[in-house]
Amino acid sequence: MTGGGVPGRRPAEHGSAVVEFVLVGGLVVLLVVAVLQLALVLHVRNTLVDAAAQGARYAALAGHRPEEGRDRTCALVTAELSPAYAADVTVGRTRLDGLDLVEVRVDAPLPVVGLLGPGGVLSVRGHAPVEPP
Repeated sequence: MTGGGVPGRRPAEHGSAVVEFVLVGGLVVLLVVAVLQLALVLHVRNTLVDAAAQGARYAALAGHRPEEGRDRTCALVTAELSPAYAADVTVGRTRLDGLDLVEVRVDAPLPVVGLLGPGGVLSVRGHAPVEPP
């Protein structure tokens, strides 16, 4: 053993711990940001699905119009997320296996953490059977 070196280490390896820490730290930060991005997208998706389903149930009630379901969906999305996510809400009636349904569709932008991440539109639908008058 020579000087104040670490036993078992060659002199060429001095200072390599700093480089290892930076490299591993960068990967850990990248992994944490990716998990946060996934959690944010899932939260927004689940919130939009719930709002679309609530709006469809509200519009399907006897005496209610489809516009009321759209307004209800927009109010729920705006209260939970942001008005930007409630910009494209459509309501319509469909028929599936002889059953009349109200369908609420919400198209919203994908939330992105930072400048990197997936871009595009998140599209969700909510259905409810129409209540007879």
